[in-house]
Amino acid sequence: MLLGLKRHYKKRCQGRMRKHVGDLCLQAGMLQDSLVHYHMSVELLRSVNDFLWLGAALEGLCSASVIYHYPGGTGGKTGARRFQSSSLPAEAANRHRPGAQEVLIDPGALTTNGINPDTSAEIGRAKNCLSPEDIIDKYKEAISYYSKYKNAGVIELEACVKAVRVLAIQKRSMEASEFLQNAVYINLRQLSEEEKIQRYSILSELYELIGFHRKSAFFKRVAAMQCVAPSISEPGWRACYKLLLETLPGYSLSLDPEDFSKGTHRGWAAVQMRLLHELVYASRRMGNPALSVRHLSFLLQTMLDFLSDQEKKDVTQSLENYTCKCPGTMELLTLPGGPTLPPVPFTKLPIVRRVKLLNLPASLRPQKMKSLLGQNVSTKSPFIYSPIIAHNRGEERNKKIDFQWVQGDVCEVQLMVYNPMPFELRVENMGLLTSGVEFESLPAALSLPAESGLYPVTLVGVPQTTGTITVNGYHTTVFGVFSDCLLDNLPGVKTSGSTVEVIPALPRLQISTSLPRSAHSLQPSSGDETSTNVSVQLYNGETQQLVIKLENIGMEPLEKLEVTSKILTTKEKLYGDFLSWNLEETLAQFPLQPGKVATFVVNIKVKLDFSCQENLLQDLSDDGISVSGFPLCSPFRQVVRPRVESKPVNPPEGSKPGDPSHVKTLEAILNFKYSGGPGHVEGYYRNLSLGLHVEAEPSVFFTRVSTLPATSSRQCHLLLDVFNSTEHELAVRARGNEELTLHAGEYQRMAIQVDKFNFESFPESPGEKGQFANPKQLEEERQEARGLEIDSKLDVHWRIPSLKRTGEASVEGLLNQLVLEHLQLAPLQWDVLVDGQPCDCEAAACRVGDPVCLEVRLTNRSPRSVGPFALTVAPFQDHQNGVHNYDLHDAVSFVGSSTFYLDAVQPAGRSACLGALLFLYTGDFFLHIRFHQDSASKELPPSWFCLPSVHVRALEAQA
Repeated sequence: MLLGLKRHYKKRCQGRMRKHVGDLCLQAGMLQDSLVHYHMSVELLRSVNDFLWLGAALEGLCSASVIYHYPGGTGGKTGARRFQSSSLPAEAANRHRPGAQEVLIDPGALTTNGINPDTSAEIGRAKNCLSPEDIIDKYKEAISYYSKYKNAGVIELEACVKAVRVLAIQKRSMEASEFLQNAVYINLRQLSEEEKIQRYSILSELYELIGFHRKSAFFKRVAAMQCVAPSISEPGWRACYKLLLETLPGYSLSLDPEDFSKGTHRGWAAVQMRLLHELVYASRRMGNPALSVRHLSFLLQTMLDFLSDQEKKDVTQSLENYTCKCPGTMELLTLPGGPTLPPVPFTKLPIVRRVKLLNLPASLRPQKMKSLLGQNVSTKSPFIYSPIIAHNRGEERNKKIDFQWVQGDVCEVQLMVYNPMPFELRVENMGLLTSGVEFESLPAALSLPAESGLYPVTLVGVPQTTGTITVNGYHTTVFGVFSDCLLDNLPGVKTSGSTVEVIPALPRLQISTSLPRSAHSLQPSSGDETSTNVSVQLYNGETQQLVIKLENIGMEPLEKLEVTSKILTTKEKLYGDFLSWNLEETLAQFPLQPGKVATFVVNIKVKLDFSCQENLLQDLSDDGISVSGFPLCSPFRQVVRPRVESKPVNPPEGSKPGDPSHVKTLEAILNFKYSGGPGHVEGYYRNLSLGLHVEAEPSVFFTRVSTLPATSSRQCHLLLDVFNSTEHELAVRARGNEELTLHAGEYQRMAIQVDKFNFESFPESPGEKGQFANPKQLEEERQEARGLEIDSKLDVHWRIPSLKRTGEASVEGLLNQLVLEHLQLAPLQWDVLVDGQPCDCEAAACRVGDPVCLEVRLTNRSPRSVGPFALTVAPFQDHQNGVHNYDLHDAVSFVGSSTFYLDAVQPAGRSACLGALLFLYTGDFFLHIRFHQDSASKELPPSWFCLPSVHVRALEAQA
């Protein structure tokens, strides 16, 4: 038994010595010799169950084999050996003899101390080193032997680490994770805090080495927490912060907010939020509040969708507490280790869904003056069309907007935003970010209700220079954090373009009027946008002045001004000029400097049709009408319009005078086209529109018109039935006549004596000279010209004394063809002269017994030749009882024949015939001149043979 124990002890000693010698050879670089000794040591120690040293020998064997297979080391990335001879170090190859790899060791050949004095024989019988798979198996075996001893935890941990590094080179990650999992549970007693940190850091590195990034991040975070353990008197917050930063990639967390705006969220949000909270706390304990603000801003920006309502409130409250001491900025923050933290803009507070650049108001929009060349022709290319140029233009249109902004004017950009927070969100200092043009942004402050829907926000600014401006984004201050939010970094934002042209400065015109503003909007079909609408109530025929003050509220002088008017579509026919003005007086005040005011006067004249339909008004009775200026009993009265027999006693309810349905509405637009300053040099102008709403109430109506012949053939009486449709007493007066006073709703007839008109002498209108003129249109133009001439001669005016308002009354719409014929001079003008004096109105005086010379003259104003004519003179006396006495052979005698003959008269020609009469008794005599019914007179209308009545008064002969 003692012999057995002695032999057992001897083998254990030999095995341990072999292991020791193998270590020395390995340290000396003698790789093949170390392999021989490790093999012998394993065989000897396995036979005596010396497990602790057996594990060490196996570990040494694995180490030597690893050196052989991976000469670059396990820490590097070099692969396994491919050629043995080329991979061995030169010094190791020279230290052993050839053939050492093939030697097989015989344990019985060893001496008493376990060392064979003749190593050449051993080298010749050596084994090959372990294969890569055997290396791992031997490591497992060695670790299993180490685990049998409680105090061998350190070397067991080292063996696990070595095995993991080998497996990492072999890319066997799952087997490596098993070794590391075993290393985690190895109990190492009484480790210092530094050693614990080192242990967890090594585990993290190994997990990183085998590609287990999240596991690596977990142990690195444990190491970070170990740096600030309660048992440490001076916690290492800086080291903790550094280790926490290194864990970020393992949890798919990046401190660049742009990485979170691409695609879906990666990683576990709950773990990431916990890690960000720890970074905030660590940076605060480091005494760096700027880092705390940056990390908390990052947490709120990137994890907003995963925060509960209460967490949102807590995070924002903490952020406000931090920013009270250190406001958040957009500057890069340099970390203690050298890397930098990018800024975190709050693009979700609020969330922007649409950005739209707004055009200037209609009154401020610049317009380009039309040139001879088309605006779409490109001057950069000699070709009319090029597909390359067209493609480039299409890309440019995708972003560039087709309207312009003006230098020095306030420009607007509308954002549609909403608040995702469960509480009211206050946004301060919100303004625009631009490039290309110097731009003064005017910041705004807004308050969005909790979880609001889309809310429009308008940001404004003033471009200070000209050129092309690009709106890149906006800036905000939320919870004390200043953010620059770029449109390119906003996901899901709709925009119609972000680039617009800024043209040179133009003046700004502001108008104020003497009339009140109108609550009526112009007809939608007008197509014109008016900046101001004014209204006025006028009676038909009334004229009122509209005083417009033009104030230059811009910074450039107002140099050019053009005024035009546009009457909107109306069913009512207007007579005369509805709007008229004299621009020269206003232009005399130009150029209008900034802050100066010019006055512009516009005359508003409402002149509608004064005729009235008989079925809307009570008809007049001849017996009950007082006629001004002429007796009604004249036998020559002619009624132009036929009387309506079935006439109502009272007008209908809806047609009573003063009914709102009688009020006519007229609308017009005054356009002010103005320019000045640098913009005028570049060919730009502005257009300002003033809307005019006029309510025209009826004043007087002419219900009927007729004519009566006057004593002179060149005159006639125009009879007008006048109706006062107002609620006030009204006076009507024509030129040369007395005023006619009408009470409210009263009818009266007025007679106006007028000279007949020579319509043929009117000049032709331009349309009459046209080759393709419309005959109907020509006739309407002639009719209007005749009506205008008659109206100007009549000069009918009305006056309302109680309101101190006056106006005109026009008969243009009343005159029909029959009235015009009676008002027109006949083409054949007949003149009768008694003793050389025209006899038309007054009676001609002569002496009894003296011959009286009678001359009949004809002036042909027609375009045709007329005559010859035969005229017979028949004297008679009017007894004023309706009886005419033609039997005057004893009272009147002709000197010669009583028949006069006129030869043919050419157009524009004249002819005359002479005769003589002798009155034998005193008295008043009339001469009736009759035409003979021959062919020449039958071809002409009877109205052409209108001779004046001849009244001769025969007086007693002088003694």
